[in-house]
Amino acid sequence: MSILESLSHRALSAPPSGIIEVVQYARGREGLIPLWAGEGDLPSPDFINKAASDALMSGETFYTWQRGIPEMREALADFYRRHFQVSLPIDHFSVTSSGMHAITLCVQAVTAPGDELIYLTPTWPNIVSAVGIGGATPVPLELDFVDGGFKVDINRLEALITPRTKALFINTPSNPTGWTATKEDLADILFVARKHGLWIIADEIYALYYYAGGRAPSFFDVMEEGDRILFANSFSKNWSMTGWRVGWIVGPAEIGNVIGNLIQYSSSGLAQFMQRGAVVALNQGDDFVRKNIERATISRDILCDTLISTNRVETRKPDGALYAFLKVDGITDSRAAAFDIVDKTLVGLAPGTAFGPGGAPFLRACFLRDPNQVREAAGRLAEYILKL
Repeated sequence: MSILESLSHRALSAPPSGIIEVVQYARGREGLIPLWAGEGDLPSPDFINKAASDALMSGETFYTWQRGIPEMREALADFYRRHFQVSLPIDHFSVTSSGMHAITLCVQAVTAPGDELIYLTPTWPNIVSAVGIGGATPVPLELDFVDGGFKVDINRLEALITPRTKALFINTPSNPTGWTATKEDLADILFVARKHGLWIIADEIYALYYYAGGRAPSFFDVMEEGDRILFANSFSKNWSMTGWRVGWIVGPAEIGNVIGNLIQYSSSGLAQFMQRGAVVALNQGDDFVRKNIERATISRDILCDTLISTNRVETRKPDGALYAFLKVDGITDSRAAAFDIVDKTLVGLAPGTAFGPGGAPFLRACFLRDPNQVREAAGRLAEYILKL
């Protein structure tokens, strides 16, 4: 038996990322405009960096609170009071080492080997692998693609539930589709979860990127005390902190010690100096977030208007999140197309094949970038598309 064959089946079954595959192919090319990853082009702002740096230099480098320093959890509670109009004590909040860590811990908390978790697809592929590596079975429900946008069919969702189903994973606003659940959608999903005794893992990372104004509808708008909902979130998108790997979970206070134990046995807590930066992001960063959203709105309009005007792209401006999910006439293999587009246009896109069932005909472009750069990328893509 080879060294590789001696590894666990779960580890071996973890698939390579279809996004990273294209990134590695094109990384470092001069003149490349990278729209493949789910991040903006702005570095973390100085006021956040300084808070972390000051804490680091002052010696905040020791073991810390498993679930986050009290100041961090209080800042999260304040954030939810401002943006979600809910008042929660800090024992509802747990700090994690990234949004991905938050999602993984939520999956671990509510599923076991042999269980099933239903998720909406096309979706960010990491959730599917997190479920599979944990031993549960991810069960996809394809969103309906209608008139360039996506919808969820609640009846088809309920039809997938079996005695082994333990949870629903709902990402809204959605990566990669931009689908954004209405308050009615969320109420219907919650009704189904209550009826069948299921947990909901709510990925609301893009809640503030909602182009109708304000924030996107949230399960906080429809839930009641006692509902089985875990919220996973991240500092990455709002405050340009992707490389920091800082996230959080909001959940019932009764399971706080369980989440704390899962943190202990996975990361043992987030570095305290990083939490100091995150506290300042929460308490002083609303203006920065607003500017990021304004920038995304301008770039969304530039990208979508340019590509829709070719009459060869089936899409519409997304209601939320940071992505245009593009169905292009003449492209049937989005993986091959992503490589070809890099070679011929020097624009990096993520292939829809990376996002699971229903994603294959699409290409994803992240538009949280300098509008002038997005305008250049859109022009290159339009020229490419018109030649197909």
